Amino acid sequence: MAILGKIRQRSFILIVIIALALFSFVLADVIQSGGFSQTSRNVGSVNGTDISFDEFNVKVNNVEKSGQDITTIQAMNRVWDQEVNLALLNDELKKLGIRISESHLVEALKSDQNVGSNPRFANELGQFDINKYREYFKSSSNAQEKEYIESLELNANITAKYQIYTSLIKGGHFVTKNDAKFKYELENNKVTFDYVAVPFSSINDSEVKVSETEIIDYMKKNEKKYKAEETREIEYVVIGDTPTDKDRSEIKDKLNALLGSRVIYNKETGVNDTLPGFKNTTNDIDFVNTNSDFPYDSTYIAKSDLPTEFAEQLFNLPQGEVFGPYEFGTYLALSKSLGRKAGAKAKASHILISYEGTPIKTKEIRNKEQAKAKAEELFAKIKANKEEFLMLAFTESEDQGSAQKGGDLGFFGPNDMVKPFNDYVFNNPVGSIGLVESEFGFHIINIVDKQDAVRLATIAQKIEASEETTESAYTQAMKFELLANEKAFADAANQFKLTIAPAVKAKGLDEAVGELGNQRQIVRWAFNKDTDLDDVKRFEIPKVGHVIAKLKKINEEGLLAMAEAKIQVEPILKNQKKAELIKAKMKGTSLDAIAKANNVTIQNAAGISVDNPSIPNVGFEPAVVGDAIALEKSKLSTAIVGNTAVYVIKTAEVQKALPTEDYTTQLTGLKSQSANAVNRLFVALKDQAKVKDKRIEFNY
Repeated sequence: MAILGKIRQRSFILIVIIALALFSFVLADVIQSGGFSQTSRNVGSVNGTDISFDEFNVKVNNVEKSGQDITTIQAMNRVWDQEVNLALLNDELKKLGIRISESHLVEALKSDQNVGSNPRFANELGQFDINKYREYFKSSSNAQEKEYIESLELNANITAKYQIYTSLIKGGHFVTKNDAKFKYELENNKVTFDYVAVPFSSINDSEVKVSETEIIDYMKKNEKKYKAEETREIEYVVIGDTPTDKDRSEIKDKLNALLGSRVIYNKETGVNDTLPGFKNTTNDIDFVNTNSDFPYDSTYIAKSDLPTEFAEQLFNLPQGEVFGPYEFGTYLALSKSLGRKAGAKAKASHILISYEGTPIKTKEIRNKEQAKAKAEELFAKIKANKEEFLMLAFTESEDQGSAQKGGDLGFFGPNDMVKPFNDYVFNNPVGSIGLVESEFGFHIINIVDKQDAVRLATIAQKIEASEETTESAYTQAMKFELLANEKAFADAANQFKLTIAPAVKAKGLDEAVGELGNQRQIVRWAFNKDTDLDDVKRFEIPKVGHVIAKLKKINEEGLLAMAEAKIQVEPILKNQKKAELIKAKMKGTSLDAIAKANNVTIQNAAGISVDNPSIPNVGFEPAVVGDAIALEKSKLSTAIVGNTAVYVIKTAEVQKALPTEDYTTQLTGLKSQSANAVNRLFVALKDQAKVKDKRIEFNY
């Protein structure tokens, strides 16, 4: 009773504890489901406008279901680009206050094939009628149809506004005669100058030092150029689930066992039955279909189409004899000769003359009688001079595929061509030229060659890993994964005599992992919040085997990692420092004095324009050429830092462009560039926008 009393005294405390436990359980569920979660349900935002995950995901699923050969990531990237562009466009339309009239909307709807060409919305003249369109959907009780119409009108609205917007962009990009004149002068004002160049390479890299602080400062000043996305570095080993020599040997033994007769106990009769083997069976078709991975194929095969390594043996195999086992591709096979057929494959050329009503597009309008007359005319020419066939095939044949090859159709077998064509080719000798009619038109046929072919009954069995080999690979992979989690990955690889593949740097939405190809699951694992640095995980991959991956490095978003930055930035900073050292030595009152002081020679550049500022044997140097054109004749320049060297120049002559009023070439080129301005629109808008991409948080 004392115990019961104590329980009663503490019952309130127990109730509170249980209540708190239940509340925490419910709270955790609410947080996970997003009720009180701080985790956004948006896949990103553009200039503060959120992109909803739910709507985004529906669009991704729709793209995946569209029948295109596309991965989830590719579909997601496509939808993301569309959503970002749409958000940027809506921002611009809002800023500019672009509105559309009813007529704009009507034109946009008409351009939609699902609407403009729909007979439901057409008037008596067969033209799109906005009133019929509106009335149809107004009277519809189908919620899906109403949702569909809303999306149609929204898209039409955006399309119409976009057309107005792009018209404004195009209107703002015009080319004047003065623009063309300026371009003409850039192309045709030519300068000739002498120069002394001291290349950066004249100073050894070891003579100039660049600190990591200097590299970071430079990247900060050029942040857009050297901004790096968050990445993961993954290294891995592969334990292949591949067939061993023992597996091959077992498949060979299995095939060899099929050659001779076999004795099998018959449960029904209680006696042993002797079953014929492949060598002595009288029903080759059933035998192949019972024992092969591929069904029996009755096709006659030319020698050139047989496996190259065994073509001679297979082609010359006596009827009824068996060759093998032999290996071709990923199969081991036995082949039995069922005989050879003369002229089983034929090679022919043809000239096709078609007419209206055939499936072929004709070069000129003609009826059947006209086509026949033309074919007979060409046939007569070729009969008189066979050498004309090739050229007439090029110029007259309406089979575009073969016409480009002089009418050549290559080798083909019986029944590969339409019946009249087939019958002529296989019932006439090589060298025959004939005229036949088919549903495609009139064919002038030249029989070029024929080949003998063999018919083979082939039993093929795939060379694949046995259950024992698969189990062994699995066991080895499991053991390696355990060991690699306990000690250094490299040490584990050495112990198992495995080669570590070069580390792969992957972004959050990448799919490819080095030579493994598309392995999204490995990238997803590497970016999972529960995956820590140096974690190791095994992946079972079809046709590859077991991949054991290690998360080698995590590179956070920001500036380039120092190792990569040194490759890109250090040479730039070293050249800047070399330039200062060289400039200090390039002092003198003449080019000759400066050249002698720096142990170089005076060079000459003749007829160089600002439009193409390339100095022979040096390269692209716009700053040098620009200064040369602007420099007073015979005056010595100050030191000019170029792309590969430091220069001092003296202009000898500036040849002005010949006066003209014809700037047609320049106007055409500039207008072409201007017309492409709209294509650069979204790139420019995106460059200035604040785009937040959070797709990686949604486990695609």
